[in-house]
Amino acid sequence: MAVTDAAILKIKEMILHGELKPGDRLPPEKELSENLGLSRSSLREAVKALEIIRVLDVRRGDGTYVTSLEPRLLMEAMSFVVDLHQDTSILEVFEVRRILEPAAAAMAAHRMDGSHLERLRGCLAAVDPETQAEDLVGHDLQFHAIIAEAAGNSYLMSLLDSLSSGTVRARVWRGLTENDAVARTLQEHAAITDALEQRDAELVRSLLTVHISGVESWLRAAL
Repeated sequence: MAVTDAAILKIKEMILHGELKPGDRLPPEKELSENLGLSRSSLREAVKALEIIRVLDVRRGDGTYVTSLEPRLLMEAMSFVVDLHQDTSILEVFEVRRILEPAAAAMAAHRMDGSHLERLRGCLAAVDPETQAEDLVGHDLQFHAIIAEAAGNSYLMSLLDSLSSGTVRARVWRGLTENDAVARTLQEHAAITDALEQRDAELVRSLLTVHISGVESWLRAAL
């Protein structure tokens, strides 16, 4: 289990056991990290992840609080972490993406026009290695949607959109818990865009296969 995942589960246990209640302020970072046996960097990543799913409320200059949710709703907010680690069907979705998306990208290499490339370049320019994980996933969805559109097959585009939307949670979680996931994603997107601009269909196909396989491999290890 990743260190950040372990930190998140420890905080979750504190909530479940009543050590932290809705509306409670978390102890100072140094104190909490020592009590949980975590590094301060791991604790920060865990807090950031729990803020994303609205379990924690980080108030700048004030502190970090458990959100004032009813316990039932609080556990629902946490449930997607459990779902991610228990539902292996998402691996099948990634397998299908790994088969279809490289083929669609190869088609796009032959069919895309200047406007598609311009939009891909704009998509790349809108993010950097400091971009937050949830914002990166928005960029990732847009990037893949442009390529699917450029393939010029409306049925394939619709199918890929449906597959992609079903993997958002896993992609956000990877961005939050895997080191350098943001920088690596941007680097891979830039290489894919360059290959599309060169209209090298086979290189595009290979790069997309590796790109999707990276997330799939991380997910297999996480489950």
